[in-house]
Amino acid sequence: MSDATDKEKEQQPRRRQARGERRIAQLLQAAAQVFCTTGYTAASTNAIAREAGVSPGTLYQFFPNKEAIAIELGDRLMHEMREAYGEALAPVDPATPLEEAIGGAVDRFIDFNTEHPVFFALVHGPDIPGRMAEAHDQLHATVTGRIEALLTSLMPGAAPADVSRTARVCLGVYKAGLELVLAHEGAERAAYVREIKDVLIRYLEPLTGDRTTRA
Repeated sequence: MSDATDKEKEQQPRRRQARGERRIAQLLQAAAQVFCTTGYTAASTNAIAREAGVSPGTLYQFFPNKEAIAIELGDRLMHEMREAYGEALAPVDPATPLEEAIGGAVDRFIDFNTEHPVFFALVHGPDIPGRMAEAHDQLHATVTGRIEALLTSLMPGAAPADVSRTARVCLGVYKAGLELVLAHEGAERAAYVREIKDVLIRYLEPLTGDRTTRA
């Protein structure tokens, strides 16, 4: 058997794997669209297959049901969100103006959620699929901890209990505002983002000292 034939046989599994990954990505993208449009509960594998332009049989080659699709989609988004939020909530120089620190964090949060609206649709819907509820609770705890770290750098000397309480209020304000942001587009969406930033800045100003740089 020639070396060329051996090499070709070695490449075949990789080609099949690459095609499989592309198909999975196609199905996940279609599922994200369906979950956003109809919600997770009302979604069906037939609707996802139709959105992806494939037969239900093709879908079942990769996923046994819609819960498995949602879990795979959620796992990938959770991983990406941890990276995005970790960068957004890194501690800052205490001299950083409050508007700059809060604005940067909010923009990162909003960018992720507007790029992936299906994440909000899945984790805030009435029927969170499978282990996503537990994973989301873990992510929520991680995000809260990172907000506490950011606030500690902005509130030197504050008691840990005060920092923890403030972090939870900030996260609650953001989550309430996010629903409004995702419900609008264009200039109106941008206006809601500004409102979220203003609410957080005005809440934190008395707690962090006057470090804003208003024009």
